Amino acid sequence: MQGVIVAALLASFLAGPVLWGAELKPATAAAFDRYVRQAEQRMDARRSFLWADESPDRARQILQGAVLVAPAGAQAQTAVPSGIVHDWIGCVFLAGVPPDRTMALMRDYDHQKNFYQPEMVDSKILAHDGDHYHIYMRLVKKMVITVVLDTEHDVQYTPVDRTRWKSVSRSTRIAEVEKPGKPGEHDLPPGAGQGFLWRLNSYWRFEARDGGTWVECEAISLTRDVPVGLGWLIQPIIQELPRESLENTLRETRAALEK
Repeated sequence: MQGVIVAALLASFLAGPVLWGAELKPATAAAFDRYVRQAEQRMDARRSFLWADESPDRARQILQGAVLVAPAGAQAQTAVPSGIVHDWIGCVFLAGVPPDRTMALMRDYDHQKNFYQPEMVDSKILAHDGDHYHIYMRLVKKMVITVVLDTEHDVQYTPVDRTRWKSVSRSTRIAEVEKPGKPGEHDLPPGAGQGFLWRLNSYWRFEARDGGTWVECEAISLTRDVPVGLGWLIQPIIQELPRESLENTLRETRAALEK
């Protein structure tokens, strides 16, 4: 009987945004922008270039092959009006991989869909001017349910010195895809839909040393809050997807470059 109840509730949730949808409110977007400003100030004030170097044990584990992902601050989720900001940081070491190969892969947006499946099913460069890119990605978020998103991002690369680089990627458009792969497929207006991803900023750092390249990423995203009465269903999706997405991205980056 319990399984029948769960199935019925899930079917109601999947029925569409009329029952369980979430609309991105101006106050929610403004709270995300405030959080990002504070987070960027924290990043700029960091003494070590890499998060890994803040802990000798952390750096040792990564150098030995671990992919470590952790909350970037005191907590991974921060409640904002009608939403949640997620802030995770992770690092991986690419043994024997020179920095030029690493940077070439990171900039190869036309082919990243081949390296980051199944979460990324399409990607391409929309505009490119030197170290600045405007890119498109179609993302698939899957756990209990599947959400397909058409996204656009501005990406800026900045060399720090001969062995270190930074890049910042900021989403400029995220739209949930209605009826993906079926007749009548179309994008919902940005900010409409189920609300599993409204904003996504990614802060990358790269350092060549120790016979390879260190790759770090801090991902800050904005999602809906948890609907009243559905925390048991929605909360695990909202909490786990950002961490899993970052960990998978780092693992897939290493797999693509260490072939």
